Amino acid sequence: MILINDFLKDNKSSLDDLVAIYVNRGPGSFAGIRNSLATIKALFMTKKIDYYCFSFEDFNESYAPKYEDIPELCKKFKIKKNLINPNYLS
Repeated sequence: MILINDFLKDNKSSLDDLVAIYVNRGPGSFAGIRNSLATIKALFMTKKIDYYCFSFEDFNESYAPKYEDIPELCKKFKIKKNLINPNYLS
């Protein structure tokens, strides 16, 4: 959250200005990705900021998409809220 708040401050923005957040699921360390997803899910629950969780492999494109393409590709491939759902053992 510190990095997110710093980014927003540097860009003269706030959480209230966000309508969607796009999260790349990896590659990366499991703990890092898990922490990022938990933060984004908390923002959705508290601020109602919609989120899209993607991997470049989800897009099935013959070219490597650029980050600027992500919102349009998420719409095209109907990618939304596909976060890891934990399995709880009792």
